Amino acid sequence: MDDKIILAEESLKRNGFQVKIFNNSEEAKKSLLESITTDESVAFGGSMTLSQLEIYDDFKNRGNEIYWHWKGEDRKKELAEAYKSKVYITSTNALTLDGKLVNMDGVANRVSSMFYGHERVYIIVGKNKISKDYDDARERIKNIAAPKNAKRLNINTPCKFTGKCNDCDSPDRICNVEVIIHRNPTGANINIYLIDEDLGY
Repeated sequence: MDDKIILAEESLKRNGFQVKIFNNSEEAKKSLLESITTDESVAFGGSMTLSQLEIYDDFKNRGNEIYWHWKGEDRKKELAEAYKSKVYITSTNALTLDGKLVNMDGVANRVSSMFYGHERVYIIVGKNKISKDYDDARERIKNIAAPKNAKRLNINTPCKFTGKCNDCDSPDRICNVEVIIHRNPTGANINIYLIDEDLGY
């Protein structure tokens, strides 16, 4: 097990989060499916980590009511219904060794759902997203996650072409909202799954 996963786990627990660590994504998938019952509604936040886990079809095939704007035919409807779900699953852009979650979003549906409005939240994190501190987290978001997402979405931002943040004024800008979750918010039930694999951007 990577040492930084152990350090992050300790810090996250001190900050009030529920934390589990896994050797691989299959173990994490098994735990998710065991922790969420078939009668619970589940929404997914935009995440390459979840796409790589291929967890959406597992919930769909066993009969859960599920919402993901990446998959549904009506994107606006999927986003609206996602807010009403009992369970929310997503990833984070970066996680610091002192137990903070750092995120940038274009629309803010993902980041707002990470801490408000759902009975339980599961945040799935590969070891590649564990950052030394806030500055390191910002650096990975600006120069790794954002450019890769801009290319994936084929949008017209400078980072799509340069591979690094230019703090642009593009109408397609995807770094509009920054959220730092320092501790588990009052009344929230945030479960963080740390996986000893590289996952997502």
